[in-house]
Amino acid sequence: MSKRRFVDWHTYYEEEAVERMPWFHRELDHDLAAALDELGIEGGDVLDLGAGPGTQAVALAKRGFRVTAADISAAAVRKAAELAGAEGVDVRFAVDDICGSSLCGPFDMVFDRGCFHVIAPDDRPVYVRTVRRLLRPRGLLFLKTFSTAETTVEGGPYRFTAEMIRDIFEGSLEVLSVRESSFRGTLDHEPLALFCILERPA
Repeated sequence: MSKRRFVDWHTYYEEEAVERMPWFHRELDHDLAAALDELGIEGGDVLDLGAGPGTQAVALAKRGFRVTAADISAAAVRKAAELAGAEGVDVRFAVDDICGSSLCGPFDMVFDRGCFHVIAPDDRPVYVRTVRRLLRPRGLLFLKTFSTAETTVEGGPYRFTAEMIRDIFEGSLEVLSVRESSFRGTLDHEPLALFCILERPA
């Protein structure tokens, strides 16, 4: 699989209004909200990985979670921190690259709504090792990615099947569930997605 080129994230967040970004979504992701309710998870230490505009970190903080929000873009982190301040919630922010992370953890949960599917194939093993390191034993990764079923959006993120997710994380995280879903954002069309729940073994 050839390496895809993406925008310079810092420049993009510096120059673009976050409200116009395709993935901007004010509410907590509907799949994550449903999963938290179904699993009865009401608190804990959570890492919002690739936090971008900060809406998910803020929504999780409002639910009572202790949130660390990390993004590779300093501009994104600055804007997300401004949002958290305006909403009156306490979120710890960090400029961090998951493929060379300096985060320590451990976290009860990691939520990734769009970071993994822009990671180059050669860097995925680093991502997997780092997420495993950051999670506590029995900690959960909630992962949302583009699905191979998405054919309307040209270019953009890498696409995955459930079997690909299992192969990539095999031996590091156990895949508890994978289901078809979609990304809610600012586009007229909701890109088709996979919502995956994975667990670090004890």
